Amino acid sequence: MSKIMQVNKQKILIIGGGGREHAIGWKVTQSPRVGQIFFAPGNAGTADIGTNVPISATDISKLVEFAKKEKIDLTLAIPDDPLALGIVDEFQKAKLRIWGPTKVAAQLEWSKVFSKDFMRRHNLPTAEFEIFDNFKKAKEYVAKQSLPIVIKASGLALGKGVIICPTQEEANEALENILVKKVFGNSGNQVVIEEFMTGPEISIHAFSDGKNYKMFPPSQDHKKIGENDTGLNTGGMGTIAPLPFVSEVMMNKIEKEIVAPTLKTMRNDGIPFEGLLYPGLMLTKDGPKILEYNARFGDPETQTYMRLLDTDLLDIVDSCIDGTLEKLEIKWKSLSACTIVLASDGYPENYKKGEIILGIEEAEAQSDIIVFHAGTKLDDKSNLATNGGRVLGVSATGNTLKEALTKAYKAIEKISFEGMQFRRDIGKKNACPAVEIL
Repeated sequence: MSKIMQVNKQKILIIGGGGREHAIGWKVTQSPRVGQIFFAPGNAGTADIGTNVPISATDISKLVEFAKKEKIDLTLAIPDDPLALGIVDEFQKAKLRIWGPTKVAAQLEWSKVFSKDFMRRHNLPTAEFEIFDNFKKAKEYVAKQSLPIVIKASGLALGKGVIICPTQEEANEALENILVKKVFGNSGNQVVIEEFMTGPEISIHAFSDGKNYKMFPPSQDHKKIGENDTGLNTGGMGTIAPLPFVSEVMMNKIEKEIVAPTLKTMRNDGIPFEGLLYPGLMLTKDGPKILEYNARFGDPETQTYMRLLDTDLLDIVDSCIDGTLEKLEIKWKSLSACTIVLASDGYPENYKKGEIILGIEEAEAQSDIIVFHAGTKLDDKSNLATNGGRVLGVSATGNTLKEALTKAYKAIEKISFEGMQFRRDIGKKNACPAVEIL
């Protein structure tokens, strides 16, 4: 029996090196089918549960070479950049098994021009918008619009390419920075200019095999660096799930009006989406509307979701690849979960690296706490040190959201590094009048 089990053990390669990848790796280790796990490039946390490989997530040719050499059974393509570069297509050409959307399907995320045009063509609910590649014409258009207004770089910009502009001057500055000064490089060759919508933002995730899909519970990220949603946008400072203010009726509406038609029309357009679809939504007084599409797991949403997922993640991934998702029942724990991000001083702008991190073991000794590593490394003296803007995700579960948040914040008291910053109001807005209207 043990020999048969050993034969079935799989080698798994997880692309990426953030908190999301650590959380996915943590969940994958719970599968009885896992033999070895590799992370490329990984971080100090992933090194505790697998083997880090010093290959960048965007070095596709080296990743293909590594997967062939190591006889990797399954690769999970997690971050947006390698998906935009066509990692799934290249692995498939090499006859390697990989999970994630193809380059053309991932356009839903890496080209806001494509995604907004897709929404318009298929009558999917979103903000009114226009697209420009000319600074002068964009400026003239903005001058005729109501304020505030939203300006987005078309391509990937580490979650920082969306700028809300309350004044004409700020809008002109944003347009100049993106189109003329190229602060986002080629990602700013075009801009999407949108009407400003109001309402609570939520994150919706769904597994898809190209034909069938399975919904996650709703979650909510906190994008701004400062409490009460102030300051600059970040990659995300904390997440809660499920959401007390999103009813089953609302989720059915989101599924029927957004998730199902998105996946159906992608398939009808000849670009089936296989992987993880993550539309960021705003719950407006006129109903849920799409802010943007993502073609992969959210971060830190994933850190929260992996605490709640009760089904073997590898079973889900396999069913997505094999087109059998419809046959699989995905179970979620009847708990609440949260993740609080601990970030470096100065993030999301310039920040130091190499600050010594203390107290993770003490934090994890608390009940129901897992600390996921995002920007961490071991320094020359084997001390755990900061190595990024978002450093750690302190994740907790509880019977209620309040219980989970209380546990997480208590655990954070045990952790320290120079300049550590975090939001103390994650999950505090757990009542939402706007939703009741819908």
